[in-house]
Amino acid sequence: MEEFLRNMSCPLLTEARDKWTWGRAGNRVFEVRIIKQQLQASRHLVGSSSSGLFQHGFALKAGIFSGFSSVSPSEFGVFATAATRKTIYDFTVKDIDRKDVPLSKFKGKVLLIVNVASQCGLTSSNYSELSQIYNKYKNQGLEILAFPCNQFGFQEPGSNDQIKKFACTRFKAEFPIFDKVDSDLQPKPPQTNVISTPQIDVNGPFTAPIYQFLKSNSGGFLGDLVKWNFEKFLVDKNGKVVERYPPTTSPLQIEKDIKKLLAA
Repeated sequence: MEEFLRNMSCPLLTEARDKWTWGRAGNRVFEVRIIKQQLQASRHLVGSSSSGLFQHGFALKAGIFSGFSSVSPSEFGVFATAATRKTIYDFTVKDIDRKDVPLSKFKGKVLLIVNVASQCGLTSSNYSELSQIYNKYKNQGLEILAFPCNQFGFQEPGSNDQIKKFACTRFKAEFPIFDKVDSDLQPKPPQTNVISTPQIDVNGPFTAPIYQFLKSNSGGFLGDLVKWNFEKFLVDKNGKVVERYPPTTSPLQIEKDIKKLLAA
C-alpha cells in the first residue's frame, strides 16, 4: 500500500495515524483518512498489485485517487448493522433539498436505485433512458431513486442546486433525486484552502447506510463494491433487493425485469 501511494508522488503515510492526512496524486490534491489498522487490512485484502487495487475498489482516472476500500474492525459492525435491516423501508434519507424522506413512503412500489453523476461518459444515455422508463411506468408503480455520487473520478462535483438544475433542465428528470449520499460516520476535514476529496459514500469506511444495505443484500464478498457511476439496484414491492446491474447495463435493458416485478 505504501509503495502504491509513493508511486503516485504522494508524500503520505508510512507513519499514518487516525487523522486526516493531505497528499498529492499527479496534479490533484486530495485528502484521505488513513488508519494504521486500515493499511494492514488493505495489505491483506488487495496485496500490492495494481490489479488487486482495482478489483477491490481503488478508482483511478486521469491521475485521481478516488476510493478507499480497506476494512477495519469497526466497519464489520457497520455492515452487520445494515444487514440486520430486513427491507429498504427501514431507512430515511435526505432529498436534494435536504429534507428527510422515509423510504417507507415507497412501500408497494418497484424501485430502481442508481448512483448518478453529471460529468460521466455514461451520463447522457443513462439520464435519457431513466427518464424514458420513468415516464412510461411511473403510473404503474415504478419509482426511480437517484443518488448523486462524487466518488468516482470527481464526476459529480456540483452543489445540490446545480445537480437538480442539470438533471431537471437538461434531461427533464421527474424522478426523485436525493442528497449526495453521505455517512454520519464520515469525519469532516479541517478548514483549509486545499482542494477537497469527494465524499466516500458508496464504498469504503464511510459508506452511506442505504448503500451498505443494498450491497449486503445483493451478494458478493463484503457486499461487493459499487464499480462506477450508474450502478443499479432493483427492489421489489416488498422492499427486497432482487437484482443488481453493472454501470454498463442501460436502463432500457432492465425494462423487462421492471415489467415482471410490476406485474407480480
